[in-house]
Amino acid sequence: MSLRARINSPEEHGSRGEDGHLVSSYRAKLLEEIDLAEMSALAAAERRARLERVLGHIISREGPVLSTAERSQLIRRVVDEALGLGILEPLLEDASITEIMVNGADAIFVERGGRVEQLPLRFASADQLMQTIERIVSTVNRRVDESNPMVDARLPSGERVNVIIPPLSLTGPVLTIRRFPRSFTLQELIGFGSLDEHMVYLLAGLVQAKFNIIVSGATGTGKTTLLNALSGLIPAHERIITIEDSAELQLQQSHVVRLESRPANVEGKGQVTIRDLVRNSLRMRPDRIVVGEVRGGESLDMLQAMSTGHDGSLATVHANSAEDALTRLQTLASMSDVEVPFVALHDQINSAVEVLVQLTRFADGARRITEIAVLDSHGSEPYRLATAARFEARPMTHDGQVHGAFRYFPLPRRTADRLYMAGQPIPQAFGVAQHVEQLTTREAR
Repeated sequence: MSLRARINSPEEHGSRGEDGHLVSSYRAKLLEEIDLAEMSALAAAERRARLERVLGHIISREGPVLSTAERSQLIRRVVDEALGLGILEPLLEDASITEIMVNGADAIFVERGGRVEQLPLRFASADQLMQTIERIVSTVNRRVDESNPMVDARLPSGERVNVIIPPLSLTGPVLTIRRFPRSFTLQELIGFGSLDEHMVYLLAGLVQAKFNIIVSGATGTGKTTLLNALSGLIPAHERIITIEDSAELQLQQSHVVRLESRPANVEGKGQVTIRDLVRNSLRMRPDRIVVGEVRGGESLDMLQAMSTGHDGSLATVHANSAEDALTRLQTLASMSDVEVPFVALHDQINSAVEVLVQLTRFADGARRITEIAVLDSHGSEPYRLATAARFEARPMTHDGQVHGAFRYFPLPRRTADRLYMAGQPIPQAFGVAQHVEQLTTREAR
């Protein structure tokens, strides 16, 4: 959309009536004062600064008489309408907000610190919300209308955007913007209470000894954050291929190839799936494959890669427990266009998956590792999980906090031997089980 069209856009800010007309009026006056050719040549930050300066002169010259705070707010609103996303613009600049959820014109929610809250903001109308949505999706060369009522895309600035509109949405246009937090180290995650030093030592040994690790958890539990932190433990000289739906991982190593899937274009062509990328990555001589999330038939390709020489692979899966993660992997692998008997998939998982890390988000918003489990079964045996670490939560306190303690359990002998052969120390907090009876195990179907 051209600069003139964006400033002339008929949408109003969240206020109605006289306040909205004031914003619209000053937007028109701003257009009369500026040189569009000159503005188009400026960078985004310079363009905004120039518009704010020009608008400040207009208000000083023509009124109304406003307090300093009112004047700043009016300038901000007019410029946000002209160049940005209106009432959403301040939310996108608020670093404490990790998710923005617009449920129709009258309901805007955000997530801060793991908690969801409704804001006293609203769009002037569903039409204004639709114009904002169209402005967003146009930046990624997509369109949204009745014939294409769902869009999932990543903005150039990195946020993931999902849109669904009537007739599929009975609530009106629905917009979800997910901002990806900066990457955190494992030491920083210790500070948040997500895990402790003993678990970091264990996870570091498992990653560097090239165990295949699955990070499991429900939506919003911090799977990608943990995956990113774990990937930081991969030696710098290894070639890493990352595969994601929306590029979120921020690996710091020098030899990283980042791949991102692509949806079909408006003509329904050009789609490249996660499965396509996993298959292609096997031809790229990877030392490690890191998959942001397995959610379909690519699970089979991932499992085959893990069990045929691509040790040390990392992936996430959406599941509520370690047992559920295994079942979900088996179900996802069965969705492949290759017909593999369910029993064979079971054997493949026993061969490929070695460690499961389960994440949980608690009622107070805290995200923690609630279990590190080793898959200690083989071949056609039922899945047998040996718990290495567990978070045992206590009831919520009167101030709404969930406290608890991490507990540690002996590692299976086979796991300990592999760590030893890779030159990785076994943390004393865990030790090694000398007999099967010393393991904290459970079977899963």
